[in-house]
Amino acid sequence: MIEVVNGQRQLTGCKRIVVKIGSSLLTANGQGLDLDAISHWASQIADLHRSGHEIILVSSGAVAEGMVRMKLAARPTDLPSLQACAAIGQMGLIQTWSSVLEKHQIQTAQVLLTHDDLADRRRYLNSCDALQHLIEWRVIPVINENDTVSTDEIRFGDNDTLAAMVAGQVHADLLIILTDQQGMFDADPRSNPDAKLLSSVRALDESLFEMAGGGGLLGRGGMVTKVRAARLAAKSGCPTLIASGDSDLVLSRLMSGEMLGTLFVTDNDRMTAHQQWLAAHLQTAGRLVIDDGAVEAIKKKHRSLLPVGVKAVEGHFDRGDVVECVDQHGHRVAVGRVNFSSRSAEIVKGLASDKVYQVLGEARSLEMIHRNHMSIY
Repeated sequence: MIEVVNGQRQLTGCKRIVVKIGSSLLTANGQGLDLDAISHWASQIADLHRSGHEIILVSSGAVAEGMVRMKLAARPTDLPSLQACAAIGQMGLIQTWSSVLEKHQIQTAQVLLTHDDLADRRRYLNSCDALQHLIEWRVIPVINENDTVSTDEIRFGDNDTLAAMVAGQVHADLLIILTDQQGMFDADPRSNPDAKLLSSVRALDESLFEMAGGGGLLGRGGMVTKVRAARLAAKSGCPTLIASGDSDLVLSRLMSGEMLGTLFVTDNDRMTAHQQWLAAHLQTAGRLVIDDGAVEAIKKKHRSLLPVGVKAVEGHFDRGDVVECVDQHGHRVAVGRVNFSSRSAEIVKGLASDKVYQVLGEARSLEMIHRNHMSIY
């Protein structure tokens, strides 16, 4: 838990830091990458690097740079054009970061990830190993979405979520999300002039979503995605700081304890490595709609999901696949590895445990999803 002493956040114990910088802070009002701005960020990152911090950088800006290189007046709406823009712009993005950090004698490495990379267990562990080696070698990974192949990500995704997933992967002590907003307000400041900036909130507080607004022109995020990212990072035990990148020397000031932005604090419980991997599944093989009793058992008592609590089975999946559990309003409750195929799950849904053996005629786990193979939202 990060404490506040004499009006200063105590961040001295935060050694490994994931820093996510949004498109609006890296581009010149949509006119491609802003070399002066990126040089400014490189200087701040280098200061933290020299002071012993381990920095992992998640950088947006590839599509915006691709648009300028191809002289496009507006962001494309069709997927092939978006993918092409991302591929073209990524060349400039990584080249720029490499050149500006090299001036500070810092080596960089390009890492492109998709949610599929994090959903596949073997690829997830391989990327964990690669990132760990880069960190040990004092190399700064520059991470971005692999938009060229990640079609769903271009349409729906954001680098806030990616940064939170990476924070869990590398067991980061802190996630910093820099944006064009001052932090989290108790209401949308764009429509409510009386909205107040919150200095600290509990990341898993459900009411935060009601306070969040939408995204900007060039970026794909918004405060909703940042709240969701802070929530995901918190499940790995990683607190999140959301602050304005327009503030002078914001990284240095944040790490010195200045009360800028909003700190999303974690609860005491921390997910296991296996549960972190499960939490990385934004896309799942199927869905189980569960009743209110099962929701309470999972969220409040951390119990396994039993067939009796399942109301409906959606999609086609095999035993061992990762599926999501949603309440009867469609809100995600958990994801986990299911012990039944969709065909068997359809047969045993709603049945008490003593009936499951009778119906299936085979011995197996009575849990639809065991609590040890579940990540709760």
